[in-house]
Amino acid sequence: MSRKTKLICTLGPATESKEMIGGLIDAGCNVFRLNMSHAKHEWATEMVRRVRSESQQRNANIAVLFDLTGPSIRTGDLPVPLDLAEGDAVEFRKEGANATTEKSTTVNYEGLMNDVSVGNTLVVDNGALLMRIDEVQADRILCSVKTPGTMGSRRHINLPGVRLNLPALTEKDHRDLALAVECEADYIAGSFVRDAAHVRELRETMKSLEGDAQIIAKVEDQEAVRNIDAIIREADVIMIARGDLGTEVEFEELPILQRRIIKRCHDLGTRVIVATHLLESMIQQPTPTRAEVTDVMNAAYEEADALMLSGETSVGRYPLRCVEALVRISTRIERSGGHGFGQGVLLRDERQKTARAAVTLADSLPDARLVVLTRRGVLANQVAMIRPRTAGFFAVTPKESVCRKMALTRGVRPIKLAFSSNIEETIQRVTEFLLKENLVRTGTPIVIVSDILSDHFAANSILLHHA
Repeated sequence: MSRKTKLICTLGPATESKEMIGGLIDAGCNVFRLNMSHAKHEWATEMVRRVRSESQQRNANIAVLFDLTGPSIRTGDLPVPLDLAEGDAVEFRKEGANATTEKSTTVNYEGLMNDVSVGNTLVVDNGALLMRIDEVQADRILCSVKTPGTMGSRRHINLPGVRLNLPALTEKDHRDLALAVECEADYIAGSFVRDAAHVRELRETMKSLEGDAQIIAKVEDQEAVRNIDAIIREADVIMIARGDLGTEVEFEELPILQRRIIKRCHDLGTRVIVATHLLESMIQQPTPTRAEVTDVMNAAYEEADALMLSGETSVGRYPLRCVEALVRISTRIERSGGHGFGQGVLLRDERQKTARAAVTLADSLPDARLVVLTRRGVLANQVAMIRPRTAGFFAVTPKESVCRKMALTRGVRPIKLAFSSNIEETIQRVTEFLLKENLVRTGTPIVIVSDILSDHFAANSILLHHA
């Protein structure tokens, strides 16, 4: 695999058929995302079945990501959308409270009135409408419209800079989480994560259901940014969800925050995804804008582990072309080199220092390959964080589930292969597989690093072998 940047596609009406899922895998998709904000349980279960089937047919290690809705604030159902002009008064009220103005809707968060203050900005539908809170009552808030537009049903509400006392997991999240565990999801994403305790609550709840998915923390508001180091340390993966985050911070700050978070993820050894609006115009158009090409290039240059498509593949007209565009852009910039954040990884234990030594050795040998022997994928992820330059970086594990959990790890190609109790026999199996698949030639130097114990191979060991 020449491309190192991994790709995530969101499934939806445009891509739910098994033929389209297979086509996306062939085009370069590594992970399929199910957005539980919109997915019914029966549909999600069927999508997982189709992804597993199409992956198996191709002998591909494709992961499934359940993205929980999280404690989002949304407007209520409206008989018809509200047309709002600048200066109009709009009311947001608790469920059951009677409307006192012509332009009124409910909100799904009962505690909203306790969290906001007069003068706060209220943002509707990812920035489509801006309002000022003029009055706060026990069961409603009254706002004045600052930018005209149309407000429909169940539109998302942001309150930049406001500390909201929302739960980490809603009742719906608990139901969706149980389904994710039942479907053996590889990743579960927590939305609107605000601190490390929220990540821990999600992980502990999942484990209580006997799930073993890896946890993705979505960074979507200012509070998460303030707590970013603790969240990075607690999560398996960070997602920079630029849609909501872009409404929470000044737009000129967003690219700076993206770069800082990516760098901090590198420093602390946690994988990172860049998501939202990568190819937004391609929902309707067959080619990306020049600005979108530059944006994708920048994320790949910053050496993010993965890039994620949302509406582009769930409802867009050109899902396959979107994946092909990401493949072309990321592959091209990878040939030019990356930002080099991997050089700043903080090495805290022997395993991480062994990973650094293995990468240094592999990168110093012409045409060398790098092989990690791992049972859980931990060492492979740590090696990947150092961003090896070698074109051949393989993680060998006996477990298919571990292969899928490396689908988000930049640069690594997971290989399922049984380990022998004898390390020499394991190395021979690996070498024969690489030769058979034309991934190495006879005599190619192979740097093998392992954190598994055997009679002749200590934990955290490096071996130079030739095919």
